[in-house]
Amino acid sequence: MVTSLNNGQTASNGANGHSAASEFVKPSTKLRQLLAQPGCVPAPGVYDGISARLALEAGFPCLYQSGAATTASRLGLPDLGFAGLTDFVVNGSMIASIDPTVPLIADADTGFGGANAIAQTIKRYDRAGIAGLHIEDQIQTKRCGHLAGKVLVPVETFETRIRAAAAARREVPGGSDIVIIARTDALQSFGLEESIKRLIAARDRGADVGFLEGIDSREDIEHTVKSIAPMPLLINLIPNGTTPHYSLEEVAGMGVKLAIYPFVTCIPALHAMRDSLALLRKTGKDDTQSKGMQPRQFFDVMGLQHEMAVDRAVGGDAFVVDA
Repeated sequence: MVTSLNNGQTASNGANGHSAASEFVKPSTKLRQLLAQPGCVPAPGVYDGISARLALEAGFPCLYQSGAATTASRLGLPDLGFAGLTDFVVNGSMIASIDPTVPLIADADTGFGGANAIAQTIKRYDRAGIAGLHIEDQIQTKRCGHLAGKVLVPVETFETRIRAAAAARREVPGGSDIVIIARTDALQSFGLEESIKRLIAARDRGADVGFLEGIDSREDIEHTVKSIAPMPLLINLIPNGTTPHYSLEEVAGMGVKLAIYPFVTCIPALHAMRDSLALLRKTGKDDTQSKGMQPRQFFDVMGLQHEMAVDRAVGGDAFVVDA
């Protein structure tokens, strides 16, 4: 089953864990293929197995591991640099493995340290099956890009981070084409032209995609797209954040190649769980909140049918009686 998207692309339905494909393409290579196609690639933010399964079920061609949502879900903390390399890699590896035919882009904060640490980040993300990652120019004690008070490293340090990432990619045994996304948070403190200069510097040091955080007008987006070409631009669409919440069709028309939606699953999940818990607290029951979904139906979304088929295909007897 395939689902058509606004930009004319198609994506496999990963509800049972694996998309049908005649030939496996490495996730990073698949991401590069998507970026080479017309239109803008939508990547919904996911942070755990349930959100990833649902995004795959919806038929999106690419997923995004939100750093803020990963920090919140794994640590119960705000996006202030608490999560480390292992937190991101373990979570990313799990998400990427659910359907390896659908590329996953993952937040990598500042690269988790100096040049040597960034090299390890690239190698571990690549081994985890992550297709692309973004590295930013904030100081190590970073914060969410839509919060005030961000402090940036000098552009020379940012360039070193990107150079380290590009060099590490060349050193991966067997080769790697993991997509390096350079993110700058300079707009808030230094303005558009300094932000563009930083993205151009990153492009010239080996970055594949530019990410200007907090961009807030159509004119600035279009100007950035032209200024950093041929490197494509990623836009971060957060409801009620700094960037206006344009539609996918609108940003595609501005020349944007990749749109991420970091909070599309975690904030709605927060509201739904809060309401469900409040009703349980009030009534002492949780039956209506399930909307009639039985345990078997929940497990079907998590890939039960695929796992049953695996067992039966090799002559196993775990599911002689249907689960």
